[in-house]
Amino acid sequence: MTRSTLQDLPDFMIGQAENADAMTGCTVIISPQGAVCGVDVRGGSPGTRDTDALNPTCNRTAVHAVVLSGGSSFGLSAADGVMRYLESKGIGRDVGVTVVPNVCAAVLFDLKCGDPVVRPDEKMGYQAAQNAFLRLPFHSGNKGAGTGATIGKTNGLHNAMKGGVGCSVYRHGELVVEAVFAVNCVGDIVENGEIIAGARRSNSSGFADSSDLIINAYANEKDFFSGNTVLGCIMTNAQLSKAGATRLSAKGHDAIARTVLPSHSVYDGDTVFSLCSGKVKTSPDAVGILVQKASEQAIYDAVKSAETYRDYLSFKDLKQTTDQIG
Repeated sequence: MTRSTLQDLPDFMIGQAENADAMTGCTVIISPQGAVCGVDVRGGSPGTRDTDALNPTCNRTAVHAVVLSGGSSFGLSAADGVMRYLESKGIGRDVGVTVVPNVCAAVLFDLKCGDPVVRPDEKMGYQAAQNAFLRLPFHSGNKGAGTGATIGKTNGLHNAMKGGVGCSVYRHGELVVEAVFAVNCVGDIVENGEIIAGARRSNSSGFADSSDLIINAYANEKDFFSGNTVLGCIMTNAQLSKAGATRLSAKGHDAIARTVLPSHSVYDGDTVFSLCSGKVKTSPDAVGILVQKASEQAIYDAVKSAETYRDYLSFKDLKQTTDQIG
């Protein structure tokens, strides 16, 4: 099992678009030929589009695109632009009079980061899809769905940090897995058992520990850390059924549980998609190991690549400050 590059999965294309002034954006993953798709939704406040069709008992055989978007529920409009662009390329289910692209989507809440009246819309979704076909380089951090992402909101937004979007690719032999995650969680990011980013103490002397804050406020039912969600999309050349793809999405959530504490809260909309192109025969457990590793590293990439925005301090700037003090 080794780290790999985006070029190892040519069946998929990733495009991003954002409004850097309003601090919101979207990320689209496209499979022009269609891919078997599964989804697992574990957050208590999801915002999704067309996920019921991914149930293994339903008749959806292929998905042509997955959209991860900011803008809360408003951001679901970005999927309309992706559909319009794919239709113009002749990609979708042939229904005689046109083609109907199968496009699924999930959104995160970033309205409190930048301009709340500007959200990913049809035009931005169209641009992201167009960028995918241009094969533009993928950029992590404050890009696409991670543009307005923030993390660690349990001690107030002024003590939160900057999240982002990240990517990681792993391969073993011919089997390849790529994971893209937009990290906008309630909780903290943990690596090797230590908090590396998240809710800071009000006196800037370290991390407040989101789990402790939530437990100590157990009698408070108010949503005092609104603005959350981790979104992910896993791509692989593995040959799996819809049920198998759904299990891969569960492995993506295993990665969230290992890197985000607490994870899958009532106020998160944590959602993970999986797209399988079907080129390589494999056992579900083998590809699942790659999925979990790629997903974990994509989450770390999102946070470690983020840039400071206003009061939302980035991992890089916090680490630099800590190193200087140390």
